[in-house]
Amino acid sequence: MSSLFGGLSIALNALRTAQGELNTTSNNIANQNTPGYTRERAVVSEQPAIQLGNLEFGDGVDLQRIESVRDSVLEYRIGEETQQQSQLEAYLGPMQQAEAIFNEAQGTGLQSALTAFFNSFTALSADPTNAALRQGVLSSAQQLASGFNSAARNLSSIRTSIDQSVQSTVSDINNLTQQIATLNAKIGQAGAGADTNVLQDQRMSLIQQLSGEINISITDATDGTLTLTSANGTALVVGQQSMALTVQTDPTRGTQHVFMQNQDITSAVTAGKLGGLIQARDSGIAAMSNQLDQLAADLSNAVNAAHKSGYDQNGNTNQNLFLDPPAGVNGAALQMAVAITDPAQVAASSDGTPGDNRNAVALAKLQSQPIVNLKNPLDFYATAVSQMGMEISSASAEHDAQNLVLQQLQQQRSSISGVSLDEEAANLIKFQRAYEAAAQVVNILNSLTAVTINLGGGTAVS
Repeated sequence: MSSLFGGLSIALNALRTAQGELNTTSNNIANQNTPGYTRERAVVSEQPAIQLGNLEFGDGVDLQRIESVRDSVLEYRIGEETQQQSQLEAYLGPMQQAEAIFNEAQGTGLQSALTAFFNSFTALSADPTNAALRQGVLSSAQQLASGFNSAARNLSSIRTSIDQSVQSTVSDINNLTQQIATLNAKIGQAGAGADTNVLQDQRMSLIQQLSGEINISITDATDGTLTLTSANGTALVVGQQSMALTVQTDPTRGTQHVFMQNQDITSAVTAGKLGGLIQARDSGIAAMSNQLDQLAADLSNAVNAAHKSGYDQNGNTNQNLFLDPPAGVNGAALQMAVAITDPAQVAASSDGTPGDNRNAVALAKLQSQPIVNLKNPLDFYATAVSQMGMEISSASAEHDAQNLVLQQLQQQRSSISGVSLDEEAANLIKFQRAYEAAAQVVNILNSLTAVTINLGGGTAVS
């Protein structure tokens, strides 16, 4: 505009714009340490020019909106990496507990008990009628059975603890999806062009938390809302509606399974805390439990077969040393127990002769025979423990590497969306100067307008 009032309007818009920029900068500084806060900036543009004849006059500045400075692709990448990092962390916790059960260095494993058991037969073979050596066989057998029982109970306790964590994690997931759906509704109701930066920050913070719990995919809707789906494509949040997960007990294994709309999605949950817990329970701990049961069952059967072929001091034969393991192997370690209580019942003889030691020698040789999945007992046990240790070591190394990647991404996000006090301080000075200059223009134009009005009000000369 070419008039004084037009110039005053331009100056007033400049004042409002500078004030908005100052307010935005002040808000950034105030929220520099607020978790989940995304730096804001004022988006300004030049007003369309005014055409008067052959002349074109600028019409000032327009404060269009206040926008959050975020990289959506980077935000989603952080969410994906958070899923993997949380999965590994949740997996390592119970697996390291399981590893401690078989820590041979601290005497909590079965290697020493297995070795002592077979050595007791070697010792007995040197003097088959020695009551103390016979008692040593029973004692070592009882200690071995107790070791299997204890390891099985501890693994079962870890599985129970994991099931409790699965239930609480599902509850946390449902709580987060409900909050995200509520924010979706508020953002959608605000409409296009509305200032929803605070709501979007809150929603993204919740989505990052949800990424730490379960693997999700995110889809942008046209109305500003987000659709979240689980790994198998089942919807968790659609618009302002959230779909709750439920937990049901598997009748076969007794573990807690995760359901979505009556569909079992347990096997599809592979990331986040929930995925790590399920992997530890159904893969890591389950595998070790199965191998422990296999070892207990095959060892009991092999020892019983050899023991039943010999004779005790009373001339009896066909007696088990251990109780028969359950059919199907499952539960063999927990139920393993010694079947005899009298040292005289130890079958050291092959022909019933009191001084014969051949059956004791045969029982001692089982230590080196392939009686458990084509391996001797100690090798089978060592392989199982070593395999678990390698899996834990690999997961731990991957967790450390994943953590570095996540830290780098978060630092990158901070450089884009975080608040720099140095930058904001410079902006404060810049916007202050702009405000002062616009105010000065207002003062000058106000003075000129007053002069003009006064000139127009003078008395005409006749």
